[in-house]
Amino acid sequence: MVPDVSTGSSTPGLINYLFGIGRRDEHTDPHIVAAWDMAGAPDPGRDPEATYTQLARRLDHHVDLRTRELGGKKSPQHVWHCPVRTAPGDRYLTDTEWAEVARRVVAATGIAPEGDERACRWIAVRHADDHIHLMATTVRADGRRPRTNRDGWRAQRECRKIEAEFGLRRLKSGDLTAPRTPTGAERAKAERQGQKETAREWLREQSYAVAAAVRSIDDYFTVLRSLGIQVRPRIGPETGAVTGYSLAAPGDTASGEPVWYGGSKLAPDLSYNRLCERLATQDLADRPQQVADPAEPWRRAETAIRHARDVVLDSGDASVVQGHLDAFGDTLHNLALATHSPHQAELRAAARAFNRARRSAIRADHQAATPLREAAKELAYATHDPGGVAIALVFAALHLARAAAKWHEQRGHEQQAAAAEEAFRHLQDGYQQASQPVLADLTRRAPRATTISRFEQDLRAALPDHADRVLADPAWPTLSTSLARAETAGHNPRHLLAEVAAQRELDTAEHPAEVLNWRITVQPNSRARAARRQSTRTGSPVLPTMQPASSTVSDRSTERSRHR
Repeated sequence: MVPDVSTGSSTPGLINYLFGIGRRDEHTDPHIVAAWDMAGAPDPGRDPEATYTQLARRLDHHVDLRTRELGGKKSPQHVWHCPVRTAPGDRYLTDTEWAEVARRVVAATGIAPEGDERACRWIAVRHADDHIHLMATTVRADGRRPRTNRDGWRAQRECRKIEAEFGLRRLKSGDLTAPRTPTGAERAKAERQGQKETAREWLREQSYAVAAAVRSIDDYFTVLRSLGIQVRPRIGPETGAVTGYSLAAPGDTASGEPVWYGGSKLAPDLSYNRLCERLATQDLADRPQQVADPAEPWRRAETAIRHARDVVLDSGDASVVQGHLDAFGDTLHNLALATHSPHQAELRAAARAFNRARRSAIRADHQAATPLREAAKELAYATHDPGGVAIALVFAALHLARAAAKWHEQRGHEQQAAAAEEAFRHLQDGYQQASQPVLADLTRRAPRATTISRFEQDLRAALPDHADRVLADPAWPTLSTSLARAETAGHNPRHLLAEVAAQRELDTAEHPAEVLNWRITVQPNSRARAARRQSTRTGSPVLPTMQPASSTVSDRSTERSRHR
């Protein structure tokens, strides 16, 4: 059961909508199911003598009367509106049940506390099977305004109780950090234009992807404009400095004018101030230092993700963990951006899902997560998919997503936990798509029995407590191939096993050989690194050319504009 609180200024306007035919003729049998006084609320839907004007006059009576007596003006936002909708698949409630829902919600939100004879006037209108609309005028009979602080949260809390009592589907409780959902009009507009998502949703995802890749707020605006998105900064009248911004999607207009969405209206952490907090922690160099090994940015990101998982599992500072989860959200966007394999779609879906898990009511310590965010930025510059190293990064990411889900669940962040779990499932599917052919190939290339026997001895010497579980893992032949390759690259297998096992405990690993395999995969080639150091002493190495983040992000260009 989903409540959605908002305010407005026109009582007659809302009444006309509630008792009208709807924007798409979807309103059937509109009628009042509950009110502050059923005898005193003329019902334009069921009473042939009642009119919209009569009902509006009764609802606004105390607003007009009290403001005139007090010599003041009517508040510009005196209309309180709260649709309450059951979840898809729920049974349809009767009018009597909806009446109880309405009374409980207006009482919980402070509009009409139970037993308060001077409470606001309100009605509950039902014009569809699965929802009602609560409407109230927010001036009490004694002239005071109702105490409606945190009314959205209180309505949600009451709906959770109603779901349990009425046997309805139990939805996830929120904490007022969720982004605004598209309105019915926005969805209808997207359908007419043949779009799979509304302009609000499209702008939100583009904004997250761009913010993940850029290194300053100015770059953020520049890249958005390169995607065809209109940007309108808000300038402070006294300081002349930017204090906010709004965005408009390409071709999204109303009466010939762009439809603007403020950054904070897209998502709380896309506000100008929140973006400045995140981007201010970054080194504002034009681009990361170029490196000779194209796989190095992927290795650094994999290492940073594994460290972030340790922080989530072990840190007692919630703000530090929240900072790492926010940086992980950026990492997922840039990982999807840098990946050109078939599993890219799953990575993009994971990044989109994790946007809800990256924020909560806990204020994030962004400075604590600087290493992970820096590693994420470098991925936006990556020009080479290093195969196994990239898969190892996805493997590390899915474990961090699962840790994030558990962390949110422990703190009662139901929506965030569900979002992190959804991201985990997408990452898991992407990992399976990417890893299965690679693991199968490694298994086929397993070394000779004598070499495998030697590696078994190294394993028992380096990891005596885990050797039996590793050898029983179906991925042991795969691990033996990776050990053989690492040995060829200049590593000592016994020392390497001990080193990668120390990076994180193996007791909770379901497939320890597979875990060790990917940790070994991301180890750099010792011989190649030594050769590069030698070449640096004797001459200048040839470095790969890296593209700026803006050109990388702009490859996602305006898909929406093709439907205009």
